[in-house]
Amino acid sequence: MDDVAAYLGLFGLAFLAATILPAQSEFGLVGLMIGGYSNLWALIAVASAGNTLGSVVNWGLGRGVERFKDRKWFPASSRQLDHATRWYHKYGRWSLLLSWMPFIGDPLTLAAGVLREPFWSFLALVAVAKTTRYVVVAGLALNWI
Repeated sequence: MDDVAAYLGLFGLAFLAATILPAQSEFGLVGLMIGGYSNLWALIAVASAGNTLGSVVNWGLGRGVERFKDRKWFPASSRQLDHATRWYHKYGRWSLLLSWMPFIGDPLTLAAGVLREPFWSFLALVAVAKTTRYVVVAGLALNWI
């Protein structure tokens, strides 16, 4: 596989995993590691950038949630969004450090938009959370490869 295509595929998978599709970008990262892509930090950076950008889309949707929350393509159910909003109210912006978690992470990033979290603090916390997850996944995978 061409290097550019591999990295673009990983970026796209990570982006989608943070938005509308229940994709598993961790499998893409580990698959490329197994496939011999040895620049581990580049893989982590690409996956982190894609996943963080996907969360930025969620934050943006959250800013205008009232117009879109009943649409089929909206990335969180009303129940998920309500739960994430309660969590966000309880723990504040630091809850964004859990944005890497399945099922709760994407609604948290939406809730941050709804509750008007400033963009730069949102971006910093989400980038740290997403990057840390990929570093941990890559580290665990290295023990099995």
